[in-house]
Amino acid sequence: MAVSSYVQAMQELFRANTRSREFPAHGAKVHSVAWSCCGRRLASGSFDKTASVFLLEKDRLVKENNYRGHGDSVDQLCWHPSNPDLFVTASGDKTIRIWDVRTTKCIATVNTKGENINICWSPDGQTIAVGNKDDVVTFIDAKTHRSKAEEQFKFEVNEISWNNDNNMFFLTNGNGCINILRQVPVAAELKPIQSINAHPSNCICIKFDPMGKYFATGSADALVSLWDVDELVCVRCFSRLDWPVRTLSFSHDGKMLASASEDHFIDIAEVETGEKLWEVQCESPTFTVAWHPKRPLLAFACDDKDGKYDSSREAGTVKLFGLP
Repeated sequence: MAVSSYVQAMQELFRANTRSREFPAHGAKVHSVAWSCCGRRLASGSFDKTASVFLLEKDRLVKENNYRGHGDSVDQLCWHPSNPDLFVTASGDKTIRIWDVRTTKCIATVNTKGENINICWSPDGQTIAVGNKDDVVTFIDAKTHRSKAEEQFKFEVNEISWNNDNNMFFLTNGNGCINILRQVPVAAELKPIQSINAHPSNCICIKFDPMGKYFATGSADALVSLWDVDELVCVRCFSRLDWPVRTLSFSHDGKMLASASEDHFIDIAEVETGEKLWEVQCESPTFTVAWHPKRPLLAFACDDKDGKYDSSREAGTVKLFGLP
């Protein structure tokens, strides 16, 4: 099979910049990394109860600020879909916090019912959805910071996401299914419209590609499956990982998919063929990956130990692959 010119170009680029660079970010394990919509900033959330924000310079990350206030681990964070100054953090302290990088202040703290583990911002910027350890998903109005609706599920809720069109809400669950719900505007409630049996075991993560053509799910069966958004059928599977798939990210052009697990590498696949495009070597399990929104640059964080002085101490670093 002939290798596409795209794959060749990317492989040449990665071969020339094969080293991952690390940047000190936190005093403990990094749970989540995410780029602002413009790609100028990278945020990270950590077990050390803080979030950090970095500015991307030509060939490195420069730490801009550390955001304190949460009373427990920051498990996930995400940026506003179109405002590059706002991001939101979900914490085990039963709150979410919205931060503004211009003032470096927390502009809102919203109390929730349980320990929060998942968060996403709707593509239209109007709603923040947060999921907790008790499988409750709360929908918060991003302007008034009030809860609009709340949904208790009878199964383990893992990752949550709107589709790119903002009219359907997806979640992955512990039974290996993808549940699809539709927002009913008048009642502000969610109506279940479909449940897809996606994997034989726990379905962990879900990501939509920026082009709106596919979404991908990762599972405890170590498989990544790629789905057609319109048809809701599985197009192909990627099976190079051996451990449960914890995190996924599509590149800005929708042509590459990074997936990671406890395997000591991040798999980068060409979306259209499923072919292996590259493997990013890691020394430990990877919890979070995020492609830059405009260029082939991958941010990630692993369960690294600071081996120099103390092998049990967590390093808390953020890494970039693809820097010149």
